[in-house]
Amino acid sequence: MTEVLCVSCSSFCSACLQECLKPKKPVCGVCRSALAPGVRAVELERQIESTETSCHGCRKNFFLSKIRAHVATCSKYQNYIMEGVKATTKDASLQPRNVPNRYTFPCPYCPEKNFDQEGLVEHCKLSHSTDTKSVVCPICASMPWGDPNYRSANFIEHIQRRHQFSYDTFVDYDVDEEDMMNQVLQRSIIDQ
Repeated sequence: MTEVLCVSCSSFCSACLQECLKPKKPVCGVCRSALAPGVRAVELERQIESTETSCHGCRKNFFLSKIRAHVATCSKYQNYIMEGVKATTKDASLQPRNVPNRYTFPCPYCPEKNFDQEGLVEHCKLSHSTDTKSVVCPICASMPWGDPNYRSANFIEHIQRRHQFSYDTFVDYDVDEEDMMNQVLQRSIIDQ
C-alpha cells in the first residue's frame, strides 16, 4: 500500500484517496493542498493487519486486511447489501435529484473539460491569460446563487480572485440561506 502525503495537513492511504488523485492536479481531500507521492504507510498497514471487524452479513470476525475478500464471496453479506439498496430505492427523497455538477468544469474558452476548480484556474491562467472574450464562469453558474447567463468582462481576473478555494468546503448546498445564517450565528456565539 502506497502512502500519499499532504504537506499541509496529514498523510493518507492512496486507496482511500483515489478520487482525489483523478484530477490532473491531485489534491488533498481535506485541505485541497497538492499531494505528493510518499513512502509505504507501514503503521497504517500494521493497523489494518491487526484490527478486527465483523461481516455485516454472517457476523464472523475478520481482520480488516481480509474483510474485502470475504464480503466478495459471502452470500449473507450480498443479501444485506441488496436489502439496503431496496430500502433506499423505495424512499423517494433519496432518489437522484437534478443537481448541477459542482466538481468538474469545462473551460469556457476551449473544448477541454472535466477540470476540478483548481485545475480550471491553472488551465485558464496558462492557456487563456490573454483572451479578452467575455464568458460565463462555469463554477459560478453551477452554484445555487449563480447566474448561468452572466458573462464576466474579465474572466481571468475573476477566476483568480473568486476561486482560490472550493465552495464545498464552506457551503452546505442543501441548506437555504436563512438556515446557514442561523448556523453561522450559533457557531459565532459558541466560539466566543
